[in-house]
Amino acid sequence: MNQSTQPLATTRAQLLERLAQSETYDLAIVGGGATGLGVAVDAAARGFKVVLLESMDFAKGTSSRATKLVHGGVRYLAQGNISLVREALHERTTLLHNAPHLAQPLAFVMPSYKLLDTPFYGIGLKMYDALAGKAGLGSTEFLSAAKTVKYLPTVQQKSLKGGVKYWDGQFDDARLALALARTAAAKGALLVNYCAAEKLIYEDRQIAGLVCRDTESGQSYTVRAKCVVNATGPWVDLFRQQDAEAQGKPVKPMVAPSQGVHVVVDREFLPTDHALLVPKTADGRVLFAVPWLGKVILGTTDTPRHDLAREPLPFPEELDFILSEAGKYLNRQPTLADVRSMWVGLRPLVKPQDDDGENTKKISREHTVMASKTGLVTVTGGKWTTYRAMSEDVLAECFQIGRLPSRPAGVTVNLPLVGAPAEAAVTHSMNQAQGLHSYGTDAEAVASLPGAQNWLMDGLSEAMVRFAARFEYARTVEDMLARRSRLLFLDARKAAEIAPRVAAILVEELGRDANLNDFMVLAQQYLPVQA
Repeated sequence: MNQSTQPLATTRAQLLERLAQSETYDLAIVGGGATGLGVAVDAAARGFKVVLLESMDFAKGTSSRATKLVHGGVRYLAQGNISLVREALHERTTLLHNAPHLAQPLAFVMPSYKLLDTPFYGIGLKMYDALAGKAGLGSTEFLSAAKTVKYLPTVQQKSLKGGVKYWDGQFDDARLALALARTAAAKGALLVNYCAAEKLIYEDRQIAGLVCRDTESGQSYTVRAKCVVNATGPWVDLFRQQDAEAQGKPVKPMVAPSQGVHVVVDREFLPTDHALLVPKTADGRVLFAVPWLGKVILGTTDTPRHDLAREPLPFPEELDFILSEAGKYLNRQPTLADVRSMWVGLRPLVKPQDDDGENTKKISREHTVMASKTGLVTVTGGKWTTYRAMSEDVLAECFQIGRLPSRPAGVTVNLPLVGAPAEAAVTHSMNQAQGLHSYGTDAEAVASLPGAQNWLMDGLSEAMVRFAARFEYARTVEDMLARRSRLLFLDARKAAEIAPRVAAILVEELGRDANLNDFMVLAQQYLPVQA
Protein backbone atom coordinates (compact mmCIF):
# COMPACT_ATOMS: atom_id res chain seq x y z
CA MET A 1 0.00 0.00 0.00
CA ASN A 2 1.19 3.52 -0.79
CA GLN A 3 1.48 5.70 2.26
CA SER A 4 0.14 9.24 2.08
CA THR A 5 3.30 11.29 1.50
CA GLN A 6 4.05 14.74 0.17
CA PRO A 7 3.65 14.48 -3.62
CA LEU A 8 6.62 15.16 -5.89
CA ALA A 9 6.57 18.64 -7.47
CA THR A 10 6.53 18.86 -11.26
CA THR A 11 7.97 22.36 -11.58
CA ARG A 12 8.79 22.81 -15.26
CA ALA A 13 11.91 24.92 -14.77
CA GLN A 14 13.39 22.15 -12.64
CA LEU A 15 12.43 19.44 -15.16
CA LEU A 16 14.10 21.38 -18.00
CA GLU A 17 17.16 22.07 -15.86
CA ARG A 18 17.57 18.31 -15.42
CA LEU A 19 17.03 17.76 -19.15
CA ALA A 20 19.80 20.25 -19.96
CA GLN A 21 22.39 18.37 -17.91
CA SER A 22 25.05 16.55 -19.90
CA GLU A 23 24.67 12.86 -19.16
CA THR A 24 23.85 9.57 -20.83
CA TYR A 25 20.60 7.86 -19.94
CA ASP A 26 20.12 4.12 -20.04
CA LEU A 27 16.77 4.57 -21.75
CA ALA A 28 15.14 7.44 -23.66
CA ILE A 29 11.44 6.90 -24.36
CA VAL A 30 9.57 8.89 -26.99
CA GLY A 31 5.84 8.97 -26.32
CA GLY A 32 3.88 9.58 -23.12
CA GLY A 33 0.87 7.34 -23.64
CA ALA A 34 0.06 4.10 -21.85
CA THR A 35 2.93 2.16 -23.43
CA GLY A 36 5.69 4.73 -23.01
CA LEU A 37 4.67 5.52 -19.45
CA GLY A 38 4.49 1.82 -18.62
CA VAL A 39 8.03 1.30 -19.95
CA ALA A 40 9.24 4.28 -17.88
CA VAL A 41 7.78 2.82 -14.69
CA ASP A 42 9.18 -0.65 -15.32
CA ALA A 43 12.65 0.55 -16.33
CA ALA A 44 12.92 3.02 -13.44
CA ALA A 45 11.69 0.35 -11.00
CA ARG A 46 14.51 -1.91 -12.23
CA GLY A 47 17.04 0.84 -11.49
CA PHE A 48 17.69 2.17 -14.98
CA LYS A 49 18.24 5.87 -15.64
CA VAL A 50 15.20 6.90 -17.67
CA VAL A 51 14.01 9.98 -19.58
CA LEU A 52 10.60 10.17 -21.28
CA LEU A 53 9.60 12.91 -23.74
CA GLU A 54 6.06 13.67 -24.90
CA SER A 55 5.37 16.25 -27.62
CA MET A 56 1.92 17.11 -26.25
CA ASP A 57 0.45 16.19 -22.86
CA PHE A 58 0.66 12.73 -21.31
CA ALA A 59 -2.15 10.53 -22.71
CA LYS A 60 -3.28 13.34 -25.04
CA GLY A 61 -3.72 10.89 -27.91
CA THR A 62 -5.18 7.39 -27.90
CA SER A 63 -4.52 6.72 -24.21
CA SER A 64 -7.17 9.15 -22.89
CA ARG A 65 -9.80 8.09 -25.43
CA ALA A 66 -10.37 4.44 -24.57
CA THR A 67 -13.76 2.85 -23.88
CA LYS A 68 -12.62 2.92 -20.21
CA LEU A 69 -12.66 -0.89 -19.97
CA VAL A 70 -10.03 -3.09 -18.33
CA HIS A 71 -10.87 -6.35 -20.03
CA GLY A 72 -9.64 -9.72 -21.18
CA GLY A 73 -11.20 -9.41 -24.63
CA VAL A 74 -14.28 -11.60 -24.81
CA ARG A 75 -14.33 -11.41 -28.62
CA TYR A 76 -10.88 -13.01 -28.86
CA LEU A 77 -12.33 -16.23 -27.42
CA ALA A 78 -14.38 -16.67 -30.58
CA GLN A 79 -11.15 -16.31 -32.57
CA GLY A 80 -9.51 -19.01 -30.48
CA ASN A 81 -6.80 -16.68 -29.17
CA ILE A 82 -6.72 -18.29 -25.74
CA SER A 83 -3.23 -17.17 -24.71
CA LEU A 84 -4.03 -13.52 -25.42
CA VAL A 85 -7.24 -13.68 -23.37
CA ARG A 86 -5.51 -15.45 -20.48
CA GLU A 87 -2.72 -12.84 -20.37
CA ALA A 88 -5.19 -9.94 -20.50
CA LEU A 89 -7.36 -11.43 -17.74
CA HIS A 90 -4.39 -11.74 -15.41
CA GLU A 91 -3.11 -8.26 -16.29
CA ARG A 92 -6.63 -6.96 -15.62
CA THR A 93 -6.46 -8.18 -12.03
CA THR A 94 -2.94 -6.78 -11.56
CA LEU A 95 -4.08 -3.36 -12.75
CA LEU A 96 -7.14 -3.35 -10.49
CA HIS A 97 -4.94 -4.32 -7.53
CA ASN A 98 -2.23 -1.69 -8.17
CA ALA A 99 -4.59 1.27 -8.68
CA PRO A 100 -7.92 0.46 -6.95
CA HIS A 101 -8.95 4.12 -6.81
CA LEU A 102 -8.71 4.34 -10.62
CA ALA A 103 -9.62 0.83 -11.80
CA GLN A 104 -12.38 -1.39 -10.45
CA PRO A 105 -14.53 -4.43 -11.32
CA LEU A 106 -17.64 -3.80 -13.42
CA ALA A 107 -20.56 -6.15 -14.10
CA PHE A 108 -21.76 -6.45 -17.71
CA VAL A 109 -25.14 -7.73 -18.88
CA MET A 110 -25.77 -9.10 -22.37
CA PRO A 111 -29.53 -9.02 -23.05
CA SER A 112 -30.81 -11.92 -25.19
CA TYR A 113 -33.56 -11.50 -27.77
CA LYS A 114 -33.26 -15.00 -29.25
CA LEU A 115 -33.77 -18.20 -27.27
CA LEU A 116 -30.32 -19.58 -28.07
CA ASP A 117 -28.39 -16.39 -27.31
CA THR A 118 -28.28 -16.94 -23.54
CA PRO A 119 -26.75 -20.44 -23.63
CA PHE A 120 -24.50 -19.57 -26.60
CA TYR A 121 -22.92 -16.52 -24.99
CA GLY A 122 -23.18 -17.92 -21.49
CA ILE A 123 -21.07 -20.97 -22.32
CA GLY A 124 -18.39 -18.75 -23.88
CA LEU A 125 -18.35 -16.54 -20.80
CA LYS A 126 -18.04 -19.56 -18.52
CA MET A 127 -14.85 -20.31 -20.48
CA TYR A 128 -13.82 -16.70 -19.82
CA ASP A 129 -14.26 -17.37 -16.08
CA ALA A 130 -12.23 -20.57 -16.35
CA LEU A 131 -9.36 -18.81 -18.12
CA ALA A 132 -9.30 -16.14 -15.41
CA GLY A 133 -9.08 -18.77 -12.66
CA LYS A 134 -8.10 -17.16 -9.37
CA ALA A 135 -7.87 -13.82 -11.19
CA GLY A 136 -11.64 -13.87 -11.80
CA LEU A 137 -13.77 -10.98 -10.59
CA GLY A 138 -17.09 -12.83 -10.28
CA SER A 139 -19.01 -15.75 -11.75
CA THR A 140 -21.01 -15.61 -14.96
CA GLU A 141 -24.77 -15.87 -14.37
CA PHE A 142 -27.61 -16.89 -16.68
CA LEU A 143 -30.46 -14.42 -16.25
CA SER A 144 -34.20 -14.55 -16.72
CA ALA A 145 -35.89 -11.69 -18.54
CA ALA A 146 -37.06 -10.26 -15.19
CA LYS A 147 -33.54 -10.39 -13.72
CA THR A 148 -32.14 -8.77 -16.85
CA VAL A 149 -34.56 -5.87 -16.44
CA LYS A 150 -33.64 -5.61 -12.76
CA TYR A 151 -29.97 -5.09 -13.70
CA LEU A 152 -30.75 -2.95 -16.77
CA PRO A 153 -33.92 -1.00 -15.88
CA THR A 154 -34.08 0.85 -19.21
CA VAL A 155 -33.33 -2.13 -21.47
CA GLN A 156 -35.69 -2.70 -24.42
CA GLN A 157 -38.14 -5.32 -23.09
CA LYS A 158 -39.91 -6.24 -26.33
CA SER A 159 -38.94 -9.84 -27.25
CA LEU A 160 -36.45 -9.96 -24.34
CA LYS A 161 -35.77 -13.63 -23.50
CA GLY A 162 -33.16 -13.25 -20.76
CA GLY A 163 -29.50 -12.40 -20.52
CA VAL A 164 -26.02 -13.21 -19.26
CA LYS A 165 -24.13 -11.34 -16.57
CA TYR A 166 -20.34 -11.44 -16.43
CA TRP A 167 -17.49 -9.41 -14.94
CA ASP A 168 -14.70 -7.27 -16.34
CA GLY A 169 -13.26 -3.95 -15.20
CA GLN A 170 -13.30 -0.23 -15.91
CA PHE A 171 -10.91 2.62 -15.22
CA ASP A 172 -10.07 6.29 -15.66
CA ASP A 173 -7.51 6.07 -18.46
CA ALA A 174 -6.05 9.60 -18.34
CA ARG A 175 -5.71 9.66 -14.56
CA LEU A 176 -4.12 6.20 -14.65
CA ALA A 177 -1.60 7.59 -17.17
CA LEU A 178 -0.84 10.43 -14.74
CA ALA A 179 -0.41 7.91 -11.93
CA LEU A 180 2.11 6.03 -14.10
CA ALA A 181 3.99 9.25 -14.91
CA ARG A 182 4.16 10.23 -11.25
CA THR A 183 5.17 6.70 -10.20
CA ALA A 184 8.02 6.68 -12.73
CA ALA A 185 9.13 10.10 -11.46
CA ALA A 186 9.03 8.85 -7.87
CA LYS A 187 11.40 6.06 -9.01
CA GLY A 188 13.83 8.64 -10.41
CA ALA A 189 12.74 8.94 -14.06
CA LEU A 190 12.66 12.34 -15.75
CA LEU A 191 9.41 12.94 -17.64
CA VAL A 192 8.76 16.08 -19.68
CA ASN A 193 5.53 16.81 -21.53
CA TYR A 194 5.31 19.45 -24.26
CA CYS A 195 8.83 18.46 -25.31
CA ALA A 196 8.94 17.06 -28.84
CA ALA A 197 11.55 14.55 -29.98
CA GLU A 198 12.52 15.88 -33.40
CA LYS A 199 15.67 14.16 -34.59
CA LEU A 200 17.37 10.86 -33.83
CA ILE A 201 21.16 11.02 -33.49
CA TYR A 202 23.64 8.33 -34.46
CA GLU A 203 27.24 7.31 -33.88
CA ASP A 204 28.82 4.73 -36.18
CA ARG A 205 25.38 4.10 -37.71
CA GLN A 206 23.97 3.16 -34.32
CA ILE A 207 21.35 5.19 -32.51
CA ALA A 208 22.88 7.21 -29.67
CA GLY A 209 20.09 9.53 -28.57
CA LEU A 210 17.89 12.31 -29.89
CA VAL A 211 17.36 16.04 -30.14
CA CYS A 212 14.18 17.38 -28.54
CA ARG A 213 12.54 20.79 -28.33
CA ASP A 214 10.59 22.43 -25.53
CA THR A 215 7.47 23.47 -27.44
CA GLU A 216 6.78 26.30 -24.99
CA SER A 217 10.13 28.12 -25.29
CA GLY A 218 11.52 26.66 -28.51
CA GLN A 219 14.72 25.64 -26.69
CA SER A 220 16.41 22.50 -28.05
CA TYR A 221 18.14 19.81 -25.98
CA THR A 222 20.37 16.91 -26.91
CA VAL A 223 19.60 13.71 -25.01
CA ARG A 224 22.10 10.87 -25.14
CA ALA A 225 20.91 7.35 -24.35
CA LYS A 226 22.11 3.77 -24.61
CA CYS A 227 18.70 2.70 -25.88
CA VAL A 228 15.87 4.66 -27.54
CA VAL A 229 12.27 3.40 -27.50
CA ASN A 230 9.76 4.66 -30.05
CA ALA A 231 6.41 4.37 -28.22
CA THR A 232 4.39 6.94 -30.15
CA GLY A 233 1.33 4.80 -30.85
CA PRO A 234 -0.29 5.59 -34.21
CA TRP A 235 2.66 7.88 -35.00
CA VAL A 236 5.49 5.29 -34.73
CA ASP A 237 6.08 5.24 -38.48
CA LEU A 238 7.26 8.87 -38.43
CA PHE A 239 10.33 7.86 -36.40
CA ARG A 240 10.75 4.55 -38.22
CA GLN A 241 10.92 6.51 -41.47
CA GLN A 242 13.57 8.84 -40.05
CA ASP A 243 15.51 5.82 -38.81
CA ALA A 244 15.23 4.12 -42.20
CA GLU A 245 16.61 7.21 -43.97
CA ALA A 246 19.63 7.06 -41.66
CA GLN A 247 20.16 3.49 -42.88
CA GLY A 248 19.61 4.46 -46.51
CA LYS A 249 16.78 2.00 -47.06
CA PRO A 250 12.99 2.19 -47.33
CA VAL A 251 10.65 1.11 -44.56
CA LYS A 252 7.15 -0.33 -44.76
CA PRO A 253 4.51 1.32 -42.54
CA MET A 254 3.60 -0.72 -39.48
CA VAL A 255 0.38 1.01 -38.54
CA ALA A 256 -3.01 1.13 -40.21
CA PRO A 257 -4.92 3.66 -38.07
CA SER A 258 -8.52 3.00 -37.11
CA GLN A 259 -10.74 5.39 -35.19
CA GLY A 260 -13.15 4.64 -32.38
CA VAL A 261 -15.96 7.05 -31.56
CA HIS A 262 -17.58 7.35 -28.12
CA VAL A 263 -20.67 9.31 -27.17
CA VAL A 264 -21.63 10.42 -23.63
CA VAL A 265 -25.23 10.79 -22.43
CA ASP A 266 -26.84 11.31 -19.03
CA ARG A 267 -27.36 8.48 -16.53
CA GLU A 268 -31.12 8.50 -17.12
CA PHE A 269 -30.50 6.42 -20.27
CA LEU A 270 -29.01 3.63 -18.14
CA PRO A 271 -29.59 4.31 -14.40
CA THR A 272 -27.67 1.31 -13.07
CA ASP A 273 -24.21 0.21 -12.00
CA HIS A 274 -24.24 -2.51 -14.65
CA ALA A 275 -22.94 -2.03 -18.18
CA LEU A 276 -24.88 -3.18 -21.24
CA LEU A 277 -23.04 -5.14 -23.93
CA VAL A 278 -24.43 -6.10 -27.32
CA PRO A 279 -21.93 -8.59 -28.80
CA LYS A 280 -23.24 -8.33 -32.36
CA THR A 281 -25.03 -5.28 -33.75
CA ALA A 282 -26.61 -4.89 -37.20
CA ASP A 283 -23.20 -4.69 -38.88
CA GLY A 284 -21.46 -7.18 -36.59
CA ARG A 285 -19.74 -4.70 -34.30
CA VAL A 286 -19.90 -4.66 -30.50
CA LEU A 287 -21.95 -1.97 -28.75
CA PHE A 288 -21.28 -0.85 -25.16
CA ALA A 289 -23.32 1.31 -22.81
CA VAL A 290 -21.04 1.83 -19.83
CA PRO A 291 -21.78 3.83 -16.65
CA TRP A 292 -18.71 6.00 -15.94
CA LEU A 293 -18.06 8.95 -13.63
CA GLY A 294 -21.73 9.88 -13.34
CA LYS A 295 -22.55 9.57 -17.06
CA VAL A 296 -23.03 6.78 -19.61
CA ILE A 297 -20.60 6.07 -22.47
CA LEU A 298 -22.04 4.68 -25.71
CA GLY A 299 -19.70 3.17 -28.27
CA THR A 300 -17.67 2.23 -30.06
CA THR A 301 -16.90 2.28 -33.78
CA ASP A 302 -13.94 0.89 -35.68
CA THR A 303 -13.44 2.85 -38.90
CA PRO A 304 -10.24 2.87 -41.01
CA ARG A 305 -8.57 6.26 -41.24
CA HIS A 306 -5.73 7.40 -43.47
CA ASP A 307 -4.49 10.46 -41.61
CA LEU A 308 -3.05 11.00 -38.14
CA ALA A 309 -5.13 13.90 -36.85
CA ARG A 310 -4.37 14.96 -33.27
CA GLU A 311 -8.06 15.74 -32.75
CA PRO A 312 -9.90 13.41 -35.12
CA LEU A 313 -13.60 14.10 -35.63
CA PRO A 314 -16.33 11.47 -35.88
CA PHE A 315 -17.81 10.74 -39.28
CA PRO A 316 -21.55 11.53 -39.33
CA GLU A 317 -22.39 7.90 -40.08
CA GLU A 318 -20.50 6.79 -36.95
CA LEU A 319 -22.62 9.02 -34.72
CA ASP A 320 -25.76 7.81 -36.47
CA PHE A 321 -24.70 4.20 -35.97
CA ILE A 322 -24.06 4.55 -32.23
CA LEU A 323 -27.27 6.46 -31.50
CA SER A 324 -29.51 4.27 -33.66
CA GLU A 325 -28.08 1.00 -32.35
CA ALA A 326 -28.37 2.21 -28.75
CA GLY A 327 -32.02 2.99 -29.48
CA LYS A 328 -32.63 -0.65 -30.39
CA TYR A 329 -31.54 -1.86 -26.95
CA LEU A 330 -32.68 0.99 -24.69
CA ASN A 331 -36.28 1.99 -24.17
CA ARG A 332 -35.49 5.55 -25.22
CA GLN A 333 -33.63 6.53 -28.39
CA PRO A 334 -30.72 8.95 -27.70
CA THR A 335 -30.54 11.86 -30.13
CA LEU A 336 -27.85 14.41 -30.98
CA ALA A 337 -29.50 16.77 -28.48
CA ASP A 338 -28.79 14.24 -25.71
CA VAL A 339 -25.05 14.07 -26.43
CA ARG A 340 -23.09 15.76 -23.62
CA SER A 341 -19.70 15.04 -25.16
CA MET A 342 -18.11 12.84 -27.79
CA TRP A 343 -14.55 11.88 -28.45
CA VAL A 344 -12.55 10.02 -31.05
CA GLY A 345 -9.40 7.99 -30.53
CA LEU A 346 -6.99 6.60 -33.12
CA ARG A 347 -6.08 2.96 -32.63
CA PRO A 348 -2.65 1.85 -33.88
CA LEU A 349 -3.64 -1.42 -35.59
CA VAL A 350 -0.53 -3.30 -36.64
CA LYS A 351 -0.07 -4.43 -40.23
CA PRO A 352 1.50 -7.86 -40.82
CA GLN A 353 5.21 -7.33 -41.47
CA ASP A 354 7.11 -9.14 -44.19
CA ASP A 355 10.74 -9.95 -43.58
CA ASP A 356 12.45 -6.68 -44.44
CA GLY A 357 15.76 -7.27 -42.71
CA GLU A 358 14.68 -5.94 -39.36
CA ASN A 359 14.86 -7.90 -36.14
CA THR A 360 11.11 -8.29 -35.87
CA LYS A 361 9.43 -9.80 -32.84
CA LYS A 362 5.68 -10.18 -33.05
CA ILE A 363 4.73 -10.57 -29.41
CA SER A 364 1.05 -11.19 -30.11
CA ARG A 365 -1.76 -10.20 -32.43
CA GLU A 366 -2.27 -7.26 -30.12
CA HIS A 367 1.10 -5.57 -29.91
CA THR A 368 4.40 -5.64 -31.74
CA VAL A 369 7.95 -4.92 -30.59
CA MET A 370 10.77 -4.64 -33.12
CA ALA A 371 14.34 -3.37 -33.24
CA SER A 372 15.96 -1.88 -36.35
CA LYS A 373 19.57 -2.44 -37.38
CA THR A 374 20.48 0.89 -35.80
CA GLY A 375 19.06 -0.22 -32.45
CA LEU A 376 15.84 1.82 -32.44
CA VAL A 377 13.24 -0.18 -30.49
CA THR A 378 9.65 0.39 -31.66
CA VAL A 379 6.49 -0.75 -29.90
CA THR A 380 2.93 -0.27 -31.06
CA GLY A 381 -0.50 -1.87 -30.95
CA GLY A 382 -1.86 -3.43 -27.81
CA LYS A 383 -4.39 -2.11 -25.35
CA TRP A 384 -4.45 -0.42 -21.96
CA THR A 385 -5.19 -3.64 -20.07
CA THR A 386 -1.88 -5.21 -21.07
CA TYR A 387 0.32 -2.10 -20.82
CA ARG A 388 2.43 -3.67 -18.04
CA ALA A 389 3.12 -6.89 -19.95
CA MET A 390 3.93 -4.83 -23.04
CA SER A 391 6.46 -2.87 -21.00
CA GLU A 392 8.20 -6.07 -19.98
CA ASP A 393 8.34 -7.15 -23.63
CA VAL A 394 9.93 -3.83 -24.62
CA LEU A 395 12.65 -4.14 -22.00
CA ALA A 396 13.22 -7.78 -22.98
CA GLU A 397 13.92 -6.53 -26.53
CA CYS A 398 16.33 -3.88 -25.21
CA PHE A 399 18.19 -6.68 -23.42
CA GLN A 400 18.04 -9.00 -26.45
CA ILE A 401 19.79 -6.50 -28.75
CA GLY A 402 22.46 -5.80 -26.13
CA ARG A 403 21.51 -2.19 -25.47
CA LEU A 404 20.85 -2.66 -21.76
CA PRO A 405 22.13 -5.23 -19.24
CA SER A 406 19.43 -7.76 -18.44
CA ARG A 407 17.62 -7.36 -15.13
CA PRO A 408 14.80 -9.61 -13.84
CA ALA A 409 11.22 -8.83 -14.84
CA GLY A 410 8.21 -8.85 -12.55
CA VAL A 411 9.08 -5.79 -10.44
CA THR A 412 5.81 -4.06 -11.37
CA VAL A 413 3.46 -6.97 -10.63
CA ASN A 414 2.91 -5.75 -7.08
CA LEU A 415 3.87 -2.11 -7.45
CA PRO A 416 1.08 0.21 -6.25
CA LEU A 417 0.85 3.35 -8.35
CA VAL A 418 1.08 6.80 -6.78
CA GLY A 419 -2.10 7.52 -4.87
CA ALA A 420 -3.15 3.88 -4.57
CA PRO A 421 -4.84 3.08 -1.25
CA ALA A 422 -5.35 -0.42 0.09
CA GLU A 423 -8.17 -2.07 -1.89
CA ALA A 424 -10.25 -2.43 1.27
CA ALA A 425 -10.03 1.33 1.83
CA VAL A 426 -11.77 2.19 -1.47
CA THR A 427 -15.37 3.19 -0.79
CA HIS A 428 -16.32 4.89 -4.06
CA SER A 429 -17.32 3.44 -7.41
CA MET A 430 -16.01 4.39 -10.84
CA ASN A 431 -19.66 5.02 -11.70
CA GLN A 432 -19.74 7.97 -9.30
CA ALA A 433 -18.90 11.49 -10.43
CA GLN A 434 -15.30 12.59 -9.86
CA GLY A 435 -14.36 14.18 -6.58
CA LEU A 436 -11.73 14.19 -3.86
CA HIS A 437 -11.98 10.38 -3.68
CA SER A 438 -10.49 10.20 -7.20
CA TYR A 439 -7.10 11.16 -5.73
CA GLY A 440 -6.71 8.15 -3.46
CA THR A 441 -4.07 8.77 -0.81
CA ASP A 442 -3.32 12.18 -2.37
CA ALA A 443 -6.73 13.46 -1.26
CA GLU A 444 -5.26 14.88 1.94
CA ALA A 445 -2.59 16.80 0.00
CA VAL A 446 -5.24 18.20 -2.37
CA ALA A 447 -7.45 19.25 0.55
CA SER A 448 -4.54 21.13 2.14
CA LEU A 449 -4.11 23.51 -0.81
CA PRO A 450 -5.68 26.99 -1.11
CA GLY A 451 -9.23 26.90 -2.46
CA ALA A 452 -10.09 23.42 -1.17
CA GLN A 453 -13.55 24.69 -0.16
CA ASN A 454 -14.00 26.80 -3.29
CA TRP A 455 -15.89 24.56 -5.70
CA LEU A 456 -15.86 25.56 -9.37
CA MET A 457 -18.59 22.94 -9.84
CA ASP A 458 -19.57 19.66 -8.19
CA GLY A 459 -16.46 17.48 -7.96
CA LEU A 460 -13.93 20.12 -9.04
CA SER A 461 -12.37 22.55 -6.60
CA GLU A 462 -9.88 25.37 -7.01
CA ALA A 463 -7.43 23.27 -4.98
CA MET A 464 -7.63 20.46 -7.57
CA VAL A 465 -6.52 22.89 -10.29
CA ARG A 466 -3.61 24.03 -8.10
CA PHE A 467 -2.67 20.39 -7.39
CA ALA A 468 -2.67 19.65 -11.15
CA ALA A 469 -0.35 22.60 -11.81
CA ARG A 470 2.04 21.81 -8.97
CA PHE A 471 2.16 18.00 -8.93
CA GLU A 472 0.50 16.63 -12.10
CA TYR A 473 2.38 18.34 -14.96
CA ALA A 474 -0.67 20.40 -16.07
CA ARG A 475 0.22 23.32 -18.34
CA THR A 476 -3.06 24.32 -20.01
CA VAL A 477 -6.81 24.50 -19.48
CA GLU A 478 -7.13 21.44 -21.72
CA ASP A 479 -4.69 19.47 -19.56
CA MET A 480 -6.84 20.27 -16.54
CA LEU A 481 -10.33 19.80 -17.95
CA ALA A 482 -9.64 16.93 -20.36
CA ARG A 483 -7.24 14.73 -18.40
CA ARG A 484 -6.76 15.79 -14.72
CA SER A 485 -10.49 16.34 -14.46
CA ARG A 486 -12.43 14.44 -17.14
CA LEU A 487 -15.05 17.14 -17.56
CA LEU A 488 -14.43 17.75 -21.27
CA PHE A 489 -15.08 14.06 -21.92
CA LEU A 490 -18.22 14.08 -19.74
CA ASP A 491 -19.92 17.40 -20.49
CA ALA A 492 -18.24 19.70 -23.00
CA ARG A 493 -20.64 22.60 -22.39
CA LYS A 494 -19.97 22.62 -18.64
CA ALA A 495 -16.23 22.40 -19.34
CA ALA A 496 -16.46 25.52 -21.52
CA GLU A 497 -18.49 27.33 -18.84
CA ILE A 498 -15.89 26.92 -16.09
CA ALA A 499 -12.81 27.16 -18.35
CA PRO A 500 -12.20 30.90 -17.72
CA ARG A 501 -12.05 30.35 -13.95
CA VAL A 502 -9.71 27.37 -14.41
CA ALA A 503 -7.50 29.48 -16.71
CA ALA A 504 -7.24 32.25 -14.12
CA ILE A 505 -6.00 29.80 -11.46
CA LEU A 506 -3.48 28.21 -13.85
CA VAL A 507 -2.12 31.62 -14.86
CA GLU A 508 -1.67 32.41 -11.16
CA GLU A 509 0.07 29.09 -10.53
CA LEU A 510 2.23 28.86 -13.64
CA GLY A 511 2.84 32.50 -14.51
CA ARG A 512 2.02 31.90 -18.15
CA ASP A 513 -0.90 31.84 -20.57
CA ALA A 514 -3.09 28.75 -20.08
CA ASN A 515 -4.36 28.54 -23.69
CA LEU A 516 -7.97 29.37 -22.83
CA ASN A 517 -8.92 30.37 -26.37
CA ASP A 518 -7.63 27.09 -27.80
CA PHE A 519 -9.69 25.18 -25.26
CA MET A 520 -12.89 27.04 -26.08
CA VAL A 521 -12.48 26.06 -29.73
CA LEU A 522 -11.69 22.46 -28.77
CA ALA A 523 -14.75 22.16 -26.50
CA GLN A 524 -17.00 22.87 -29.48
CA GLN A 525 -15.47 19.88 -31.32
CA TYR A 526 -16.64 17.61 -28.51
CA LEU A 527 -20.25 18.52 -29.26
CA PRO A 528 -22.15 17.30 -32.32
CA VAL A 529 -23.31 19.71 -34.97
CA GLN A 530 -27.09 19.52 -34.85
CA ALA A 531 -29.15 19.89 -37.99
